[in-house]
Amino acid sequence: MKTKELCLQGLMIALVTVSTMVLQIPVSATNGYIHLGDSMILIIGIFFGARYGMIAGGVGAALADLLSGYAHWAPFTLIIKGLMGYLIGKIGHRSMEEQHFFTVRTWLGAVIGILWMVMGYYLGGAVLQSSWTVALTSIPENLVQGGAGLVIFLVVGYAFYKAKIYKYVSVK
Repeated sequence: MKTKELCLQGLMIALVTVSTMVLQIPVSATNGYIHLGDSMILIIGIFFGARYGMIAGGVGAALADLLSGYAHWAPFTLIIKGLMGYLIGKIGHRSMEEQHFFTVRTWLGAVIGILWMVMGYYLGGAVLQSSWTVALTSIPENLVQGGAGLVIFLVVGYAFYKAKIYKYVSVK
């Protein structure tokens, strides 16, 4: 790994951690919180690809859980958000110079990533709460979190695309 790639990956991890921690709305039903970190995972996955999305999403969100007093969720978050970033990057990442920002691949990657996150936290909640039924209460809050992340991603991601930010931070 080149020094530039290592620095970018570290910055992306920090971006996910900070954006997850800066605004947290506790949700009693899930024993978790709604946050802005998903929008950063979406941006990183789409603009930088699966590897960056996976590492920044998993490690950054798990660090936020550890630092915010939700350590019991950190192992689940590492896997859930890591796979979320991977899926988004694998499906939605492509050369920004060749295609418009609003493509089927971008939407598909974002939606599949968010749906995985909702399903992953449902499964994690079932394990932590020892109840599949009780874990169902997490689905609406996680859909709201994912939807908010999607809206922020669309606004900020489109601005990054129009500013051609990908030319300045390319990892190739």
